[in-house]
This record gives sequence, C-alpha cells and structure tokens, in this order.
Amino acid sequence: MQDKMFDEFNQQTRRFFEPMRKLNSLMLGNMEKMTEYQLEAMKRYSQMGTERMRSASEIRDAEDLQAFGAQQAEMMNQLSRQMMEDAQALGEMSQQFRAELEQLFGEVSQELSDQAKQPEAASKATASSKSEAPAKASSQASRKS
Repeated sequence: MQDKMFDEFNQQTRRFFEPMRKLNSLMLGNMEKMTEYQLEAMKRYSQMGTERMRSASEIRDAEDLQAFGAQQAEMMNQLSRQMMEDAQALGEMSQQFRAELEQLFGEVSQELSDQAKQPEAASKATASSKSEAPAKASSQASRKS
C-alpha cells in the first residue's frame, strides 16, 4: 500500500516538475546559442577594428592616408552589412525560440487539461455507479412489498 502511494507521489511530482524542466532546458539552450553567436560577432568586430588600427599605424605619407580613407569607407560598408546580417540572425533565433516556447506552453496546457479531465471522468463514473446502486436496491425493496 505504501509503495503504491509512494510511486503515485513520485509520478505526480515528475508530472509537476516536467514542464519546468522542459522550460529551463529550452531557456538554457537558447541562452547558449545567443551567447555563442554574440561571442563570434564580437570576435569578428574586434578583428575588424584591430585590422583598421594596424592599417592606420602603417600610414607613412599622403598616398597611404588616401588609400586608408578608401579602405575605411569600404570597411564601414562591410561593417554595416555584417551588423544587418547579425541583427537578422538574432531576430530569427528569437522567432525560433518564441515558436518553441509557444509549442511547449501548448503541450503543457494540453497535458494539464487532460489531467484535469481524468478526475472528472473518474468522479462521474463513480457517481453514476453509486446512483445506480441505490436505485436497484430501492426497486428491489419495492418488489418485496
């Protein structure tokens, strides 16, 4: 008897904590992806900046300065494109995360709804069997009279 109650308690506890575990796992996975992407972006941007500083330190005359200015304009265009791509990639990651969250909440909602219906069905079945039993007894009692 106690083993059955303990097993039932364990199952209820698992069902209770499972949605939170799934949510935490989803949040952690998203955080890892976002952090990894941002670290890679930071590395790209810092490399661009370092290259520009290196190029600036190599300027010796007016011609080098003119070439540096042209390279700087090209680098700014490249940086702008890269930032747009990064913003788009982060937006797509956010949309994917949102979709996964909605799916998870939908599943949890369905599970909770199913769990709520189980006791109702069991109580209705019990109530209907109890209501039938007295009816039979009373009808049998009326036959005896």
